[in-house]
Amino acid sequence: MSSAMESSYLPATTESIEKAQEAKDASESISILYRLIQDPSSSADALRTKELAITNLTNYLTKENRAEDLRNLLTQLRPFFSLIPKAKTAKIVRGIIDAVAKIPGTSDLQISLCKEMVEWTRAEKRTFLRQRVEARLAALLLENQEYTEALTLLTGLIKEVRRLDDKLLLVDIDLLESKLHFSLRNLPKAKASLTAARTAANAIYVPPAQQGTIDLQSGILHAEEKDYKTAYSYFFEAFEAFNALDDPRAISSLKYMLLCKIMVNQADDVAGIISSKASLKYVGSDVDAMKAVADAYSKRSLKYFETALRDFKAQLEEDPIVHRHLSSLYDTLLEQNLCRLIEPYSRVEIEHVAQMIELPVDHVEKKLSQMILDKKFAGTLDQGAGCLIIFEEQKTEAIFPATLETISNVGKVVDSLYMRYASYTMLRGWMAFHWHRRSIC
Repeated sequence: MSSAMESSYLPATTESIEKAQEAKDASESISILYRLIQDPSSSADALRTKELAITNLTNYLTKENRAEDLRNLLTQLRPFFSLIPKAKTAKIVRGIIDAVAKIPGTSDLQISLCKEMVEWTRAEKRTFLRQRVEARLAALLLENQEYTEALTLLTGLIKEVRRLDDKLLLVDIDLLESKLHFSLRNLPKAKASLTAARTAANAIYVPPAQQGTIDLQSGILHAEEKDYKTAYSYFFEAFEAFNALDDPRAISSLKYMLLCKIMVNQADDVAGIISSKASLKYVGSDVDAMKAVADAYSKRSLKYFETALRDFKAQLEEDPIVHRHLSSLYDTLLEQNLCRLIEPYSRVEIEHVAQMIELPVDHVEKKLSQMILDKKFAGTLDQGAGCLIIFEEQKTEAIFPATLETISNVGKVVDSLYMRYASYTMLRGWMAFHWHRRSIC
Protein backbone atom coordinates (compact mmCIF):
# COMPACT_ATOMS: atom_id res chain seq x y z
CA MET A 1 0.00 0.00 0.00
CA SER A 2 2.92 2.35 0.67
CA SER A 3 3.63 2.57 -3.05
CA ALA A 4 0.04 3.71 -3.64
CA MET A 5 0.18 6.39 -0.97
CA GLU A 6 1.91 9.71 -1.43
CA SER A 7 3.61 11.81 1.23
CA SER A 8 1.47 14.79 0.20
CA TYR A 9 -2.27 14.61 0.63
CA LEU A 10 -5.06 15.99 -1.54
CA PRO A 11 -7.81 18.18 -0.08
CA ALA A 12 -11.03 16.30 0.73
CA THR A 13 -13.17 18.12 -1.81
CA THR A 14 -15.57 17.25 -4.63
CA GLU A 15 -12.89 18.30 -7.14
CA SER A 16 -10.53 15.63 -5.81
CA ILE A 17 -13.26 12.99 -6.16
CA GLU A 18 -13.86 14.09 -9.76
CA LYS A 19 -10.11 13.99 -10.44
CA ALA A 20 -10.04 10.36 -9.27
CA GLN A 21 -12.99 9.47 -11.49
CA GLU A 22 -11.37 11.09 -14.54
CA ALA A 23 -8.02 9.32 -14.04
CA LYS A 24 -6.71 7.31 -17.00
CA ASP A 25 -6.60 3.98 -15.13
CA ALA A 26 -7.67 2.30 -11.87
CA SER A 27 -4.19 2.51 -10.30
CA GLU A 28 -4.11 6.31 -10.67
CA SER A 29 -7.66 6.62 -9.25
CA ILE A 30 -6.67 4.47 -6.26
CA SER A 31 -3.56 6.60 -5.65
CA ILE A 32 -5.61 9.85 -5.71
CA LEU A 33 -8.24 8.46 -3.32
CA TYR A 34 -5.56 7.23 -0.88
CA ARG A 35 -4.08 10.77 -0.83
CA LEU A 36 -7.54 12.28 -0.37
CA ILE A 37 -8.36 10.27 2.76
CA GLN A 38 -5.02 11.46 4.26
CA ASP A 39 -6.40 15.01 4.47
CA PRO A 40 -6.22 15.92 8.19
CA SER A 41 -9.28 18.19 7.93
CA SER A 42 -12.18 17.09 10.13
CA SER A 43 -14.87 19.52 8.98
CA ALA A 44 -18.32 18.15 8.22
CA ASP A 45 -17.83 18.58 4.44
CA ALA A 46 -14.39 16.95 4.54
CA LEU A 47 -15.73 13.96 6.49
CA ARG A 48 -18.59 13.48 4.01
CA THR A 49 -16.16 13.65 1.10
CA LYS A 50 -13.85 11.12 2.78
CA GLU A 51 -16.78 8.71 3.27
CA LEU A 52 -17.51 8.93 -0.47
CA ALA A 53 -13.80 8.49 -1.25
CA ILE A 54 -13.66 5.37 0.96
CA THR A 55 -16.67 3.89 -0.87
CA ASN A 56 -15.08 4.58 -4.28
CA LEU A 57 -11.70 3.28 -3.13
CA THR A 58 -13.31 0.08 -1.84
CA ASN A 59 -14.99 -0.46 -5.23
CA TYR A 60 -11.73 0.10 -7.14
CA LEU A 61 -9.75 -2.26 -4.89
CA THR A 62 -12.45 -4.90 -5.21
CA LYS A 63 -12.42 -4.71 -9.02
CA GLU A 64 -8.62 -5.03 -8.95
CA ASN A 65 -8.86 -8.07 -6.58
CA ARG A 66 -6.60 -6.35 -4.05
CA ALA A 67 -7.91 -8.08 -0.94
CA GLU A 68 -4.83 -7.42 1.19
CA ASP A 69 -5.03 -3.69 0.43
CA LEU A 70 -8.68 -3.69 1.58
CA ARG A 71 -7.58 -5.30 4.83
CA ASN A 72 -4.85 -2.67 5.32
CA LEU A 73 -7.34 0.09 4.46
CA LEU A 74 -9.57 -1.06 7.31
CA THR A 75 -6.64 -0.81 9.72
CA GLN A 76 -5.58 2.59 8.34
CA LEU A 77 -9.09 4.03 8.80
CA ARG A 78 -9.30 3.38 12.55
CA PRO A 79 -8.35 7.00 13.51
CA PHE A 80 -10.99 8.23 11.05
CA PHE A 81 -13.65 6.07 12.74
CA SER A 82 -13.24 8.07 15.94
CA LEU A 83 -14.40 11.21 14.05
CA ILE A 84 -17.64 9.85 12.59
CA PRO A 85 -20.82 8.37 14.19
CA LYS A 86 -20.72 4.72 15.21
CA ALA A 87 -23.49 3.80 12.77
CA LYS A 88 -21.44 5.13 9.84
CA THR A 89 -18.37 3.29 11.13
CA ALA A 90 -20.38 0.06 11.19
CA LYS A 91 -21.57 0.66 7.63
CA ILE A 92 -18.00 1.25 6.33
CA VAL A 93 -16.53 -1.75 8.21
CA ARG A 94 -19.22 -4.13 7.01
CA GLY A 95 -18.95 -2.71 3.48
CA ILE A 96 -15.20 -3.41 3.32
CA ILE A 97 -15.65 -6.92 4.76
CA ASP A 98 -18.36 -7.56 2.12
CA ALA A 99 -15.97 -6.25 -0.56
CA VAL A 100 -13.26 -8.72 0.48
CA ALA A 101 -15.86 -11.51 0.29
CA LYS A 102 -16.45 -10.69 -3.41
CA ILE A 103 -12.82 -11.53 -4.22
CA PRO A 104 -12.36 -15.27 -4.94
CA GLY A 105 -10.18 -17.41 -2.66
CA THR A 106 -10.18 -15.07 0.33
CA SER A 107 -12.00 -17.16 2.96
CA ASP A 108 -8.95 -17.40 5.24
CA LEU A 109 -8.27 -13.68 4.84
CA GLN A 110 -11.91 -12.87 5.68
CA ILE A 111 -11.72 -14.98 8.87
CA SER A 112 -8.45 -13.29 9.89
CA LEU A 113 -9.89 -9.84 9.12
CA CYS A 114 -13.06 -10.49 11.14
CA LYS A 115 -11.01 -11.70 14.12
CA GLU A 116 -8.91 -8.51 13.97
CA MET A 117 -12.05 -6.36 13.86
CA VAL A 118 -13.60 -8.27 16.78
CA GLU A 119 -10.50 -7.49 18.88
CA TRP A 120 -10.61 -3.82 17.85
CA THR A 121 -14.35 -3.42 18.52
CA ARG A 122 -13.94 -5.12 21.89
CA ALA A 123 -11.12 -2.70 22.83
CA GLU A 124 -13.18 0.28 21.58
CA LYS A 125 -16.31 -1.05 23.37
CA ARG A 126 -18.35 -0.94 20.15
CA THR A 127 -20.78 -3.72 21.13
CA PHE A 128 -23.26 -3.23 18.26
CA LEU A 129 -20.57 -3.58 15.57
CA ARG A 130 -18.73 -6.38 17.39
CA GLN A 131 -21.83 -8.57 17.53
CA ARG A 132 -22.42 -8.19 13.79
CA VAL A 133 -18.79 -8.90 12.93
CA GLU A 134 -18.90 -11.97 15.21
CA ALA A 135 -22.04 -13.18 13.42
CA ARG A 136 -20.21 -12.76 10.10
CA LEU A 137 -17.19 -14.60 11.52
CA ALA A 138 -19.43 -17.50 12.63
CA ALA A 139 -20.88 -17.72 9.10
CA LEU A 140 -17.36 -17.83 7.62
CA LEU A 141 -16.26 -20.52 10.09
CA LEU A 142 -19.34 -22.55 9.14
CA GLU A 143 -18.47 -22.26 5.42
CA ASN A 144 -14.91 -23.30 6.27
CA GLN A 145 -16.28 -26.35 8.18
CA GLU A 146 -14.69 -25.18 11.45
CA TYR A 147 -17.79 -26.30 13.33
CA THR A 148 -16.45 -26.41 16.90
CA GLU A 149 -15.16 -22.84 16.85
CA ALA A 150 -18.33 -21.60 15.13
CA LEU A 151 -20.57 -23.31 17.71
CA THR A 152 -18.59 -21.86 20.63
CA LEU A 153 -18.82 -18.38 19.14
CA LEU A 154 -22.56 -18.64 18.41
CA THR A 155 -23.44 -20.03 21.85
CA GLY A 156 -21.97 -17.01 23.62
CA LEU A 157 -23.31 -14.56 21.04
CA ILE A 158 -26.90 -15.84 21.29
CA LYS A 159 -26.97 -15.40 25.08
CA GLU A 160 -25.62 -11.85 24.76
CA VAL A 161 -28.00 -10.79 21.96
CA ARG A 162 -31.04 -12.28 23.76
CA ARG A 163 -30.24 -10.14 26.80
CA LEU A 164 -30.11 -7.03 24.59
CA ASP A 165 -33.27 -8.16 22.74
CA ASP A 166 -31.89 -7.28 19.27
CA LYS A 167 -34.48 -9.29 17.32
CA LEU A 168 -33.12 -8.64 13.81
CA LEU A 169 -29.63 -9.85 14.70
CA LEU A 170 -31.12 -12.70 16.74
CA VAL A 171 -32.93 -14.00 13.64
CA ASP A 172 -29.61 -14.10 11.74
CA ILE A 173 -27.78 -15.86 14.58
CA ASP A 174 -30.55 -18.43 15.15
CA LEU A 175 -30.53 -19.21 11.41
CA LEU A 176 -26.76 -19.64 11.51
CA GLU A 177 -27.09 -21.98 14.48
CA SER A 178 -29.74 -24.00 12.62
CA LYS A 179 -27.42 -24.36 9.59
CA LEU A 180 -24.55 -25.34 11.88
CA HIS A 181 -26.53 -28.07 13.68
CA PHE A 182 -27.80 -29.32 10.31
CA SER A 183 -24.19 -29.60 9.09
CA LEU A 184 -23.42 -31.59 12.26
CA ARG A 185 -26.43 -33.87 11.44
CA ASN A 186 -28.23 -32.83 14.63
CA LEU A 187 -31.72 -32.41 13.19
CA PRO A 188 -33.64 -31.81 16.48
CA LYS A 189 -31.36 -28.90 17.43
CA ALA A 190 -31.46 -27.53 13.88
CA LYS A 191 -35.27 -27.47 14.04
CA ALA A 192 -35.23 -25.87 17.50
CA SER A 193 -32.93 -23.07 16.29
CA LEU A 194 -35.13 -22.50 13.23
CA THR A 195 -38.21 -22.26 15.46
CA ALA A 196 -36.38 -19.67 17.60
CA ALA A 197 -35.56 -17.69 14.43
CA ARG A 198 -39.21 -17.79 13.33
CA THR A 199 -40.39 -16.67 16.79
CA ALA A 200 -38.01 -13.69 16.75
CA ALA A 201 -38.99 -12.87 13.14
CA ASN A 202 -42.71 -12.81 14.01
CA ALA A 203 -42.11 -9.94 16.45
CA ILE A 204 -40.48 -7.60 13.91
CA TYR A 205 -40.45 -6.61 10.25
CA VAL A 206 -38.16 -9.03 8.44
CA PRO A 207 -36.56 -7.96 5.14
CA PRO A 208 -37.56 -10.15 2.14
CA ALA A 209 -34.02 -11.58 1.80
CA GLN A 210 -34.02 -12.73 5.42
CA GLN A 211 -37.53 -14.19 5.10
CA GLY A 212 -36.33 -16.05 2.01
CA THR A 213 -33.42 -17.45 4.03
CA ILE A 214 -35.84 -18.68 6.72
CA ASP A 215 -38.04 -20.37 4.08
CA LEU A 216 -35.00 -21.93 2.39
CA GLN A 217 -33.76 -23.43 5.68
CA SER A 218 -37.30 -24.64 6.49
CA GLY A 219 -37.46 -26.41 3.15
CA ILE A 220 -34.08 -28.07 3.69
CA LEU A 221 -35.13 -29.41 7.12
CA HIS A 222 -38.49 -30.70 5.85
CA ALA A 223 -36.77 -32.41 2.92
CA GLU A 224 -34.40 -34.07 5.39
CA GLU A 225 -37.48 -35.55 7.12
CA LYS A 226 -38.74 -36.83 3.72
CA ASP A 227 -41.67 -34.38 3.81
CA TYR A 228 -41.02 -33.27 0.25
CA LYS A 229 -44.44 -31.71 -0.40
CA THR A 230 -44.06 -29.25 2.50
CA ALA A 231 -40.41 -28.70 1.55
CA TYR A 232 -41.49 -27.81 -2.01
CA SER A 233 -43.86 -25.10 -0.73
CA TYR A 234 -41.07 -23.53 1.37
CA PHE A 235 -38.60 -23.66 -1.52
CA PHE A 236 -41.22 -22.02 -3.74
CA GLU A 237 -41.65 -19.16 -1.24
CA ALA A 238 -37.86 -18.75 -1.01
CA PHE A 239 -37.56 -18.76 -4.81
CA GLU A 240 -40.16 -16.02 -5.18
CA ALA A 241 -38.42 -13.85 -2.56
CA PHE A 242 -34.93 -14.28 -4.04
CA ASN A 243 -36.19 -13.95 -7.62
CA ALA A 244 -37.74 -10.55 -6.83
CA LEU A 245 -34.41 -9.41 -5.36
CA ASP A 246 -32.23 -10.94 -8.13
CA ASP A 247 -30.49 -12.87 -5.36
CA PRO A 248 -28.23 -15.69 -6.64
CA ARG A 249 -29.82 -18.03 -4.08
CA ALA A 250 -32.90 -18.11 -6.34
CA ILE A 251 -31.09 -20.73 -8.46
CA SER A 252 -30.53 -22.99 -5.42
CA SER A 253 -34.19 -22.62 -4.39
CA LEU A 254 -35.33 -23.54 -7.90
CA LYS A 255 -32.97 -26.53 -7.96
CA TYR A 256 -34.36 -27.80 -4.64
CA MET A 257 -37.94 -27.30 -5.92
CA LEU A 258 -37.15 -29.57 -8.88
CA LEU A 259 -35.47 -32.07 -6.54
CA CYS A 260 -38.64 -32.30 -4.42
CA LYS A 261 -40.75 -33.00 -7.52
CA ILE A 262 -38.42 -35.86 -8.49
CA MET A 263 -38.41 -37.29 -4.95
CA VAL A 264 -42.23 -37.47 -4.80
CA ASN A 265 -42.33 -39.35 -8.15
CA GLN A 266 -43.55 -36.30 -10.11
CA ALA A 267 -40.53 -35.98 -12.40
CA ASP A 268 -42.84 -35.18 -15.34
CA ASP A 269 -43.69 -31.83 -13.69
CA VAL A 270 -40.05 -30.69 -13.90
CA ALA A 271 -40.27 -29.60 -17.55
CA GLY A 272 -43.35 -27.46 -16.79
CA ILE A 273 -41.65 -25.69 -13.88
CA ILE A 274 -38.51 -24.99 -15.93
CA SER A 275 -40.54 -23.50 -18.80
CA SER A 276 -42.46 -21.11 -16.51
CA LYS A 277 -41.82 -17.39 -16.94
CA ALA A 278 -40.06 -16.96 -13.58
CA SER A 279 -37.75 -19.95 -14.15
CA LEU A 280 -36.69 -19.27 -17.74
CA LYS A 281 -34.04 -16.69 -16.82
CA TYR A 282 -32.30 -19.28 -14.60
CA VAL A 283 -31.90 -21.88 -17.34
CA GLY A 284 -28.30 -23.05 -17.10
CA SER A 285 -26.13 -25.85 -15.78
CA ASP A 286 -27.99 -26.18 -12.43
CA VAL A 287 -31.40 -26.44 -14.06
CA ASP A 288 -30.03 -28.69 -16.84
CA ALA A 289 -28.62 -31.01 -14.17
CA MET A 290 -32.00 -31.46 -12.50
CA LYS A 291 -33.69 -31.93 -15.88
CA ALA A 292 -31.21 -34.72 -16.71
CA VAL A 293 -31.95 -36.43 -13.37
CA ALA A 294 -35.72 -36.08 -13.95
CA ASP A 295 -35.40 -37.65 -17.42
CA ALA A 296 -33.34 -40.53 -16.03
CA TYR A 297 -35.86 -41.12 -13.23
CA SER A 298 -38.83 -41.01 -15.64
CA LYS A 299 -37.14 -43.69 -17.78
CA ARG A 300 -36.10 -45.63 -14.66
CA SER A 301 -32.65 -45.81 -16.24
CA LEU A 302 -29.62 -46.19 -13.98
CA LYS A 303 -27.35 -45.66 -16.98
CA TYR A 304 -28.84 -42.21 -17.68
CA PHE A 305 -28.82 -41.49 -13.95
CA GLU A 306 -25.09 -42.17 -13.69
CA THR A 307 -24.44 -40.18 -16.88
CA ALA A 308 -26.25 -37.19 -15.32
CA LEU A 309 -24.21 -37.52 -12.12
CA ARG A 310 -21.00 -37.65 -14.13
CA ASP A 311 -21.85 -34.81 -16.56
CA PHE A 312 -23.13 -32.48 -13.81
CA LYS A 313 -20.83 -33.42 -10.95
CA ALA A 314 -20.39 -29.83 -9.70
CA GLN A 315 -24.15 -29.19 -9.61
CA LEU A 316 -25.22 -32.56 -8.14
CA GLU A 317 -22.46 -34.24 -6.14
CA GLU A 318 -20.76 -31.11 -4.80
CA ASP A 319 -24.04 -29.74 -3.44
CA PRO A 320 -24.36 -31.72 -0.15
CA ILE A 321 -28.15 -31.35 0.04
CA VAL A 322 -28.82 -32.52 -3.52
CA HIS A 323 -26.18 -35.25 -3.23
CA ARG A 324 -27.74 -36.72 -0.05
CA HIS A 325 -31.22 -36.99 -1.55
CA LEU A 326 -30.06 -38.22 -4.95
CA SER A 327 -27.99 -40.96 -3.25
CA SER A 328 -31.18 -42.18 -1.59
CA LEU A 329 -33.05 -41.94 -4.91
CA TYR A 330 -30.29 -43.84 -6.72
CA ASP A 331 -30.41 -46.66 -4.15
CA THR A 332 -34.18 -46.92 -4.50
CA LEU A 333 -33.97 -46.96 -8.29
CA LEU A 334 -31.19 -49.58 -8.20
CA GLU A 335 -33.22 -51.83 -5.86
CA GLN A 336 -36.34 -51.54 -8.05
CA ASN A 337 -34.35 -52.42 -11.18
CA LEU A 338 -32.61 -55.39 -9.54
CA CYS A 339 -35.87 -56.80 -8.15
CA ARG A 340 -37.46 -56.52 -11.60
CA LEU A 341 -34.50 -58.25 -13.30
CA ILE A 342 -34.16 -61.20 -10.89
CA GLU A 343 -37.91 -61.83 -10.55
CA PRO A 344 -38.13 -64.53 -13.31
CA TYR A 345 -35.16 -66.52 -11.94
CA SER A 346 -34.59 -69.01 -9.14
CA ARG A 347 -30.83 -69.09 -9.90
CA VAL A 348 -28.93 -66.55 -11.99
CA GLU A 349 -25.31 -65.56 -12.56
CA ILE A 350 -24.38 -62.24 -10.95
CA GLU A 351 -22.36 -61.33 -14.04
CA HIS A 352 -25.49 -61.76 -16.18
CA VAL A 353 -27.48 -59.44 -13.88
CA ALA A 354 -24.64 -56.88 -14.02
CA GLN A 355 -24.68 -57.02 -17.85
CA MET A 356 -28.45 -56.48 -17.98
CA ILE A 357 -28.31 -53.51 -15.60
CA GLU A 358 -25.05 -52.19 -17.16
CA LEU A 359 -23.16 -51.84 -13.87
CA PRO A 360 -19.88 -53.35 -12.52
CA VAL A 361 -20.17 -56.89 -11.16
CA ASP A 362 -18.70 -56.05 -7.73
CA HIS A 363 -21.12 -53.14 -7.37
CA VAL A 364 -24.13 -55.37 -8.18
CA GLU A 365 -22.90 -58.17 -5.89
CA LYS A 366 -22.49 -55.75 -2.97
CA LYS A 367 -25.98 -54.31 -3.53
CA LEU A 368 -27.62 -57.76 -3.77
CA SER A 369 -25.91 -58.78 -0.53
CA GLN A 370 -27.24 -55.66 1.19
CA MET A 371 -30.76 -56.28 -0.14
CA ILE A 372 -30.72 -59.87 1.21
CA LEU A 373 -29.65 -58.61 4.65
CA ASP A 374 -32.37 -55.93 4.53
CA LYS A 375 -34.88 -58.69 3.62
CA LYS A 376 -35.86 -56.99 0.35
CA PHE A 377 -36.08 -60.52 -1.08
CA ALA A 378 -35.28 -64.06 0.11
CA GLY A 379 -32.09 -65.51 -1.31
CA THR A 380 -28.37 -66.18 -0.89
CA LEU A 381 -25.16 -65.51 -2.80
CA ASP A 382 -23.09 -68.47 -3.96
CA GLN A 383 -19.81 -66.62 -4.39
CA GLY A 384 -17.92 -69.77 -5.42
CA ALA A 385 -20.18 -70.26 -8.43
CA GLY A 386 -20.78 -66.52 -8.85
CA CYS A 387 -24.54 -67.05 -8.65
CA LEU A 388 -27.53 -65.60 -6.89
CA ILE A 389 -30.01 -68.17 -5.57
CA ILE A 390 -33.53 -66.83 -5.02
CA PHE A 391 -35.78 -68.72 -2.63
CA GLU A 392 -39.47 -69.13 -3.19
CA GLU A 393 -41.37 -66.90 -0.88
CA GLN A 394 -43.10 -69.00 1.76
CA LYS A 395 -46.78 -68.24 1.52
CA THR A 396 -48.56 -68.16 4.83
CA GLU A 397 -51.93 -69.92 4.74
CA ALA A 398 -54.74 -67.48 5.47
CA ILE A 399 -56.34 -70.05 7.83
CA PHE A 400 -53.45 -69.89 10.32
CA PRO A 401 -53.84 -66.24 11.39
CA ALA A 402 -57.64 -66.73 11.51
CA THR A 403 -57.20 -69.82 13.73
CA LEU A 404 -54.85 -67.95 16.07
CA GLU A 405 -57.32 -65.06 16.31
CA THR A 406 -60.18 -67.51 17.11
CA ILE A 407 -58.12 -69.23 19.83
CA SER A 408 -57.23 -65.84 21.28
CA ASN A 409 -60.90 -64.79 21.35
CA VAL A 410 -61.93 -68.14 22.98
CA GLY A 411 -59.21 -67.58 25.61
CA LYS A 412 -60.65 -64.14 26.38
CA VAL A 413 -64.17 -65.64 26.75
CA VAL A 414 -62.87 -68.37 29.10
CA ASP A 415 -61.02 -65.77 31.19
CA SER A 416 -64.16 -63.67 31.40
CA LEU A 417 -66.29 -66.65 32.46
CA TYR A 418 -63.68 -67.63 35.05
CA MET A 419 -63.72 -64.11 36.56
CA ARG A 420 -67.50 -64.17 36.73
CA TYR A 421 -67.49 -67.60 38.38
CA ALA A 422 -64.87 -66.46 40.90
CA SER A 423 -66.97 -63.38 41.75
CA TYR A 424 -70.12 -65.54 42.09
CA THR A 425 -68.32 -68.03 44.39
CA MET A 426 -66.97 -65.21 46.54
CA LEU A 427 -70.45 -63.65 46.83
CA ARG A 428 -72.04 -66.99 47.87
CA GLY A 429 -69.37 -67.50 50.50
CA TRP A 430 -69.93 -63.99 51.91
CA MET A 431 -73.72 -64.53 52.05
CA ALA A 432 -73.32 -67.95 53.74
CA PHE A 433 -71.01 -66.46 56.35
CA HIS A 434 -73.45 -63.69 57.24
CA TRP A 435 -76.45 -66.12 57.32
CA HIS A 436 -74.48 -68.37 59.71
CA ARG A 437 -73.67 -65.44 62.05
CA ARG A 438 -77.32 -64.34 62.05
CA SER A 439 -78.56 -67.87 62.91
CA ILE A 440 -76.13 -68.05 65.88
CA CYS A 441 -77.34 -64.72 67.20
